[in-house]
Amino acid sequence: MTNLISSLISSFRAADAVDVLLLSVLIYWILLLTKGTRALSMLIALGLAIAALWLTSVFRLHTTGWLLTHVFSNLPLIIIVLFQHEIRRVLTQLGKRSLFTRRASMKAWVLDELVKTCVSLSKKKIGALMVIEHEADVGDFIELEHGHRVDARVSRELILAIFMPSSPIHDGAITIRDDRITRVGCFLPLTMNPRINKDLGTRHRAAIGITEMVDVLVLVVSEETGHISAVKAGNRLGPLDQHALRKLLTEQYLAKVKVGDSDTVLEPAP
Repeated sequence: MTNLISSLISSFRAADAVDVLLLSVLIYWILLLTKGTRALSMLIALGLAIAALWLTSVFRLHTTGWLLTHVFSNLPLIIIVLFQHEIRRVLTQLGKRSLFTRRASMKAWVLDELVKTCVSLSKKKIGALMVIEHEADVGDFIELEHGHRVDARVSRELILAIFMPSSPIHDGAITIRDDRITRVGCFLPLTMNPRINKDLGTRHRAAIGITEMVDVLVLVVSEETGHISAVKAGNRLGPLDQHALRKLLTEQYLAKVKVGDSDTVLEPAP
């Protein structure tokens, strides 16, 4: 045993240390990426299948080994199919970290309009789901089958009209880019995180789901309670009152405010 350990130590090279380090980082990154998602359970199942393939060679289980070998011959395709959402999310995150990517921004009057809109919706207990886009386009992550592309200026009156219970598109989400409403009646992907509070409704699950996939900020108004929430990167903050919402949005966009002829620079919220 001592000779074996000595042999391993003597043959260990600096390149081997780098190799182990890179592999450790890769495994940690994969586990971090899939933590709290259905991808983690699929990853475990895939690992068990690989272990089973190894056992078939040890115990000479030829039939089972033949079957698993043929299945794993298509491993790249299997990985792409099983982890398509995670792969898409990684590519999106890599894209948004580009040196040439502009930072998210918001005009002062748009922020003010969104705060007033959320407060009005909250008082009337009208459910709403508003996706504020940053660099990435959410178009690849949403269903527009029952929705519509639009190009309208952000306004409290228009958003209230969209989410009125009598509106045919009130159950969907709207997307906002800069000072324009770009989509209405969108269906967002629901989160598959098993740790999410079971009491959360569809709107909150949709808000968490889309923010797990792409860099956006989502404002949610509950139809049952009228509570206002904000969701980013799969994390929900709320309920928020008017001042807390304004402070959150100001902190999110304060150093990135667009200044135009009709815009003013935001001051920190009290």
